[in-house]
Amino acid sequence: MKFGLEINDFEWPGGNARMGEHLASIGRRAEGAGFDSLWVWDHFVQLRGWDRSILEGWLSLAFLAAATSRIKLGTLVTGVTYRHPAILVKQASTLDVLSGGRAYLGIGAAWNEREHKAFGVEFGTWTDRFELLEDALQIAHRAWRGETGPFDGKRIHLSSQIDVPPPVQRPHPPILIGGGGERKTLRLVAQYADATHQGTSSPDEFRHKMDVLRRHCDDVGRDFDEIERFAGLTVAAPRSRELYETSRILDTVGALADAGVQGVFFVLPRVTDPETIERFGNEVIARA
Repeated sequence: MKFGLEINDFEWPGGNARMGEHLASIGRRAEGAGFDSLWVWDHFVQLRGWDRSILEGWLSLAFLAAATSRIKLGTLVTGVTYRHPAILVKQASTLDVLSGGRAYLGIGAAWNEREHKAFGVEFGTWTDRFELLEDALQIAHRAWRGETGPFDGKRIHLSSQIDVPPPVQRPHPPILIGGGGERKTLRLVAQYADATHQGTSSPDEFRHKMDVLRRHCDDVGRDFDEIERFAGLTVAAPRSRELYETSRILDTVGALADAGVQGVFFVLPRVTDPETIERFGNEVIARA
């Protein structure tokens, strides 16, 4: 079982002046505790409340790349509408180069219309966003195969494909598509992705989604077992002084593993507190 740490709350002691210090420390501590990967939200506003802090995702990953040496890095996930697809691929390649081959391209069709309007980003229709997503996935594969010719997609048109320097990872940085839409999202996973992330912590729901994904893989001639399968789990701080119940987490991880989950991304409470991440490493990661 692989373990990822999802960082999506930046209300930390010391305010803005200490935010970089805390983020670097969280990255190093997570790496030391045995986490396989670090994930940040790619949103421009904090979904818990627009007056709360959130950092831009790809800059945060670049900062974490400099602070760490082993742990994988990804967005959970980048809305394809936020950046021009060819520029997004360039960002992912750059992160992979600067991190020495540790980048995931986490991507999805985007969903928060209010956020788009606040930043003047075109939201479009459901069809618009999924056509743009498929164009972006095709551009990534083309770039990372070394293709340089023009591209004419449904939404994006490139006179040439340029991505120099290429990523370190071979054949390319893994592409993770977030979401469980059974008609479109999971079909795109089968056709283009190296990993899927499902937000559910329900083993039964996860099994169902993977059954759908397996059928899509059969339809496009893809080996289902080539795709990494991840789920998410939030560890809420209980009313007691304990951060979490280790036995409950281990039971849940075991049940998810039985359902076919290969990795779980955790949101931990109070990640800046001394020993929070370390305790999770000792009591959960080491025993799972």
